[in-house]
Amino acid sequence: MVQKYQSPVRVYKHPFELVMAAYERRFPTCHLIPMFVASDVVDEENSEDGSTQKIERRCALDVDAPRLLKRIAGVDYVYFSQKNTLNRKERTLHIESHNETFSNRVIIHETCCYSVHPENEDWTCFEQTASLDIKSFFGFESTVEKIAMKQYASSIKKGKEIIEFYLKELEDEGITQVPRWTPSSLPLPLPRPTRLDTSPPVLPELAVTPAVSIPLPTDAKDSSSQDTKQDNSALQADSLTDILAGTPEDKLDADYIKRYLGDLTPLQESCLIRLRKWLQETHKGKIPKDEHILRFLRARDFNMDKAREILCQSLTWRKQHQVDYLLETWTSPQVLQDYYTGGWHHHDRDGRPLYILRLGQMDTKGLVRALGEESLLRHVLSINEEGLRRCEENTKVFGRPISCWTCLVDLEGLNMRHLWRPGVKALLRIIEVVEANYPETLGRLLILRAPRVFPVLWTLVSPFIDENTRKKFLIYAGNDYQGPGGLVDYIDKEIIPDFLGGECMCEVPEGGLVPKSMYRTAEELENEDVRLWTETIYQSASVFKGAPHEVLIEIIDASSVITWDFDMCKGDVVFNIYHSKRAPQPPRKEALGAHGITSPGGNNVQLIDKSWTLGQDYSMVESPLTCKEGESVQGSHITRWPGFYILQWKFYNMAACSATNLPRVDDVLATLQVSSHKCKVMYYTEVLGSEDFRLSQTWLSLTHYFITTHSTVTFAGISIFFLHTSICTTNLLNLTLLIVHLPVSFEQT
Repeated sequence: MVQKYQSPVRVYKHPFELVMAAYERRFPTCHLIPMFVASDVVDEENSEDGSTQKIERRCALDVDAPRLLKRIAGVDYVYFSQKNTLNRKERTLHIESHNETFSNRVIIHETCCYSVHPENEDWTCFEQTASLDIKSFFGFESTVEKIAMKQYASSIKKGKEIIEFYLKELEDEGITQVPRWTPSSLPLPLPRPTRLDTSPPVLPELAVTPAVSIPLPTDAKDSSSQDTKQDNSALQADSLTDILAGTPEDKLDADYIKRYLGDLTPLQESCLIRLRKWLQETHKGKIPKDEHILRFLRARDFNMDKAREILCQSLTWRKQHQVDYLLETWTSPQVLQDYYTGGWHHHDRDGRPLYILRLGQMDTKGLVRALGEESLLRHVLSINEEGLRRCEENTKVFGRPISCWTCLVDLEGLNMRHLWRPGVKALLRIIEVVEANYPETLGRLLILRAPRVFPVLWTLVSPFIDENTRKKFLIYAGNDYQGPGGLVDYIDKEIIPDFLGGECMCEVPEGGLVPKSMYRTAEELENEDVRLWTETIYQSASVFKGAPHEVLIEIIDASSVITWDFDMCKGDVVFNIYHSKRAPQPPRKEALGAHGITSPGGNNVQLIDKSWTLGQDYSMVESPLTCKEGESVQGSHITRWPGFYILQWKFYNMAACSATNLPRVDDVLATLQVSSHKCKVMYYTEVLGSEDFRLSQTWLSLTHYFITTHSTVTFAGISIFFLHTSICTTNLLNLTLLIVHLPVSFEQT
């Protein structure tokens, strides 16, 4: 199995040359790294002008492993090879390390890079990647993994501290600046390590020296089993490429993580960065905020595979129902404003937004009968979206990461009428959706004045609540909340609501019975539910083995542009675009009984007649595109001829591979592992005139920079406030702009 580590960008607020002087001081040994026994320079090469220096070292580590394991392995020390390439002209240091000991059983690779900060040439950045592939180790594979994790976790935290230690040492010696290299300057003298003729060598420590890292725990491993097939050189090259290819905008800074996301362990940082990178690659930049990704990782104890699965499902759900725009588009009906007994109220002692819900005073039956289950659900979703927004605001206000909120539920008045079956059903539905899409957003739930009927309600709803969430519940019966260990431990006395004995006026509605005149018929509620969840530009379709899903687009103007945006919710497909001069038969839903499928569970339309011949009746206008589960795909095609274009999503199998390209091993394995013959795709298509398309592309390329770095931009005398853009389409109409005239300037406001 292959385990990986990716560090955030760690910044030293010192010039590159001074950091290099500090880095060299940790050789040949370092008292701050007891396990680092010795190192020996086995090869050194310098360019004629002194701008480049290459050093190869052999290092040894006294690994903190059980004596029995060392005796079985027959070694006391572990040897590593480290190659450093210092480019004084470009001000970079690249480090590559791999193990020599047990290289036929365990493959460890680390690549590190010191470089100049892209925005401040007097600062230095450090990045690091590592991989661990344990093929076999005398039956102690699990033990070796645990030891590797322990060694790694203890060393990665020391890395920056050790460089800072030597920087301080240089400062105490009066060295605060090292001249930059110039063509006429001589190379800086480097300390010479002692040779390893008699002393046993030791492998350099991971984060401390960018020499070798021993990575991740089992549950944080990469999900792609094909990684285990990579050989030694491939792992090394990939890791180095990852460091060199990334742009500063794509990377997370360690200080940013601590300031806005909280204190994370190195392994947790790695999980966040790797999942974020995966989303960037598969979702074409349409990724959620870092706080959102982190919540899903925490919800699955930083298990990459599990977190990625539930996050992708949630992103698809948000996209399908356009939840990102809920706060701008949802207006609570008047009955909710009058009778829904919940609202935001200041914050708790930890700075978390505080939401108060007077559930005992709420007429759940009346609200369900007047609004319907889905309207209530949408209102609760808007509350959660508002909570996320308030968390971001409080993070800025209090200067520390705040990622969740506190909910206070007052149950005074709760009785058997609240156990009305449709009402409980609506509550369970709301809990299910919130648990799936807003994990780790509830920091604490205070339940006050719980009556005798509460255990009955708790028995009904608790199985639907995640165990980690249940641990955050604090339940008080009667007036127990007023004493020590009660409400004042979590909420300042000054903001305790008046109805709980405090002095602060609370604007949460008092509730009451919803007038029966507001009740709606079952048919009206059903129509309303359908309207709420079909207000989306996306459509869903099922793709079966032998039964592709196809969409027909008729083009009149030969210079039109077909655009598409689709997400793979389940399974893998091959996406094709065909052209035909004649219209296919009317859309039909294929009889799927022959495929052993009795209930399609989604739309499936086929247009291309089985009697048609490719190359005669219709032609392929784009190369086939293989799309894997979880990917988000966007694209466009400029039509050359009028006629009928067919977008096709076809079940992925080996037959879908191009005859001119041999299938990859991982594709074969992925195909063999397919356990279901059903795929699900969510898609949106649009046809634009060529002029509109070029204009929209111009605007989107122009605004890409502004949207990511500016909230308001003044350009050519016009101030443009970017409210939101539809990520899903290139149509200029989906770019919502509010334009006002201001003096000519070009700045961020």
